[in-house]
Amino acid sequence: MAEVGRVAVSSPGSRRLPGGFWAAVAVWVERPQVANKRLCGVRLEARRSVSLPQTGHTHPRPSAGPEPERLAEAGECGPDGARGPGPSAGPDQGCQEAQGRRQPEEEPREAAAAAAAQLSGTPEQPGKAAAREGDLPAADLDALWDAFAQSLAGDNREVLAFLTGTGAGSPPEGRRELDLMLRTVIPKTNPHCPLRGPRREMVVQDVLNGTVTFLPLEEDDEGNLKVKMSNVYQIQLSHSEGEWFISVLIFCPEQWHSDGTVYPKPSWLGEELLARLARWCVESRQSGFKSTLSLVSIVKYSAAYQALKEKYKDMVKVWPEVTDPEKFVYEDVAIAAYLLILWEEERAERGETARQSFVDLGCGNGLLVHILSNEGHPGRGIDVRRRKIWDMYGPQTHLEESAITPNDKTLFPDVDWLIGNHSDELTPWIPVIAARSSYACRFFVLPCCFFDFVGKFQRTQSSKTQYRGYLDFVTEVGSACGFHVEEDCLRIPSTKRVCLIGKSRTYPPAREASMDEERTRYINSRRGRPRSPCSGGPAPPPPGAAPSSAPGPEGHGALDTWPGHTAEAGAGQQGARAPAGGLWLSGFQPREKAERLRNCAALPREFVDRVVLQVARLLLGKRSPAGRSAQAWNRGGSLSLAEVAGELDRETLQRLKRECGGLQTLLRNSPQVFQVLHGHVRIRDWREERPRKQEEPESKRRPSSDSFKTRICWFFAHHPDGCVLPADCCPFAHGPGELRPAPRTKKKPAL
Repeated sequence: MAEVGRVAVSSPGSRRLPGGFWAAVAVWVERPQVANKRLCGVRLEARRSVSLPQTGHTHPRPSAGPEPERLAEAGECGPDGARGPGPSAGPDQGCQEAQGRRQPEEEPREAAAAAAAQLSGTPEQPGKAAAREGDLPAADLDALWDAFAQSLAGDNREVLAFLTGTGAGSPPEGRRELDLMLRTVIPKTNPHCPLRGPRREMVVQDVLNGTVTFLPLEEDDEGNLKVKMSNVYQIQLSHSEGEWFISVLIFCPEQWHSDGTVYPKPSWLGEELLARLARWCVESRQSGFKSTLSLVSIVKYSAAYQALKEKYKDMVKVWPEVTDPEKFVYEDVAIAAYLLILWEEERAERGETARQSFVDLGCGNGLLVHILSNEGHPGRGIDVRRRKIWDMYGPQTHLEESAITPNDKTLFPDVDWLIGNHSDELTPWIPVIAARSSYACRFFVLPCCFFDFVGKFQRTQSSKTQYRGYLDFVTEVGSACGFHVEEDCLRIPSTKRVCLIGKSRTYPPAREASMDEERTRYINSRRGRPRSPCSGGPAPPPPGAAPSSAPGPEGHGALDTWPGHTAEAGAGQQGARAPAGGLWLSGFQPREKAERLRNCAALPREFVDRVVLQVARLLLGKRSPAGRSAQAWNRGGSLSLAEVAGELDRETLQRLKRECGGLQTLLRNSPQVFQVLHGHVRIRDWREERPRKQEEPESKRRPSSDSFKTRICWFFAHHPDGCVLPADCCPFAHGPGELRPAPRTKKKPAL
């Protein structure tokens, strides 16, 4: 045995040990790809509580450091006597810790069981691992452990000593319960190394002893699984002399085989992994988001993503848009891979073979539509503005330039799925359109910008982030429309990567007409009050509530049953429809066809110059501390953007608020005058911009550029001390006499 790493961990008040340790362990067990970027994820297949084998004696455990105190001796038999980390515990998921500490009279085993109760479980089924394809039958897992336990009690007592960490020369007294998990570690698909397939492991967690041991599995000649002893390692929490320590130990280091993916080098375990575990132990950041790719098979997704990435990677080279091709191409590839697997599994559940049809509302560059169409799914995309790249896709990709307004004319009765990929103002309407299109229509939305039914979404609950509050709002819209709404987190290069999916309804087809009345009342409840129902706004009426007699909004016939709905059963397979030509809610504005620049570039020059001069005077008024020479150039002080905004008049602030980035963008657009960094602004000192060596010739020390001396120096014209640079060194003109004509810009050839 060898200890390849050991680190001391402090336990601040935000998260106490050992509870934080088990939360960190849960990340490595359930989401190792957070630390090891070469992994796609894991599949937790089974979980059991097993008993430690009893023997006559065990060999003493070799020690690479001072003998640690056992957790029971330290008075900490579990993570604060609380339930342990759930399936999404970790640095970006959080863990639920108990209020208060374990009482002395509580049994250590109870606290230990509580710590492991939910590791690899699901919120609906605590203590049960999520089951997917390729699961190992329960009887096989029991037989696998029984065979391994017999070997521990017989010839492999050194392994037993390593597993239990007794180190005292005798087995632990009484029966000890262990938490046994089976997981499949899934590496990322790599075309250069096709032989690296999923690997299975048994994970043995001993909460009472503060250890978690990873036992790799391999198949023998007869196809039976057995433990492979070459790559056994353990993560251990110990308490010694008032300090907590985390260690990584390898059972047989001379036989360790690193494949560079599932089993990294021992140095990586002792350095990179150990450092992450130590940090996760004490992090208290919590999040209400589910783990990544929780609704689809990770194995299938990984294979589909790699195949699509190889197939469409050349799009990056020919991308004609001004957007970043690396981000947009691979993001849409990842979304397409997710939808393809989601739809494949849906066909298997329903026993269908025909591929699902779709419409992408607000399809943007249309790449997602192009990929899904090429992969055999009939569909089209609709967007208010045509993109250059549309012409590159070919006739098999159907894209339409049209504005979408939620009304009875924007229904899709023959479509299986509606997609909203960063669909902005249409996002909350997509569940409504899907519900009214047909009973069989489903939806997938990936919210980004925050819109209500009309106008911007306003957060009213400070305990949630705006993003979390908006996701809850869209979820409630889907629920009010009669969908079972599921949430998942995609693996895409974006900060907004939570998707919401409505695959099934909460009501039978015969209730379609009455259910649509409830949808109408819910939509009306948002009229003029863009508040989140989950934060105190009007909630949707309960199912089956009687219709109100209050008049609805213009053009909707909001609270009346629509013509032709004399019987609810007749509406079973048809989406409910609004009166002809009527809006579902007045005030909705689709995005403009011509995208308006909102980066302050279109603001009048005199307005920008006035704000720049006003901010500069504020900064110059914050003169550096006394003691400097009276002849020193005044570079002023530093102010936060909030402090600067507090000095501007209301009309100016309202005008800037209509621009993306507002005041900060305007100041960044004046880099000659200002430096904006970490939310603070100061006057730029051009002496610090480029250190010049005295030995350089004058020709090299002098700035050279096509724009050299093509604009008047702001400091020469406005700074009370003038420009800090001599005229021959300043890239801007010191007076009209130095001005040069601006070079002509060459037009780029059309693609």
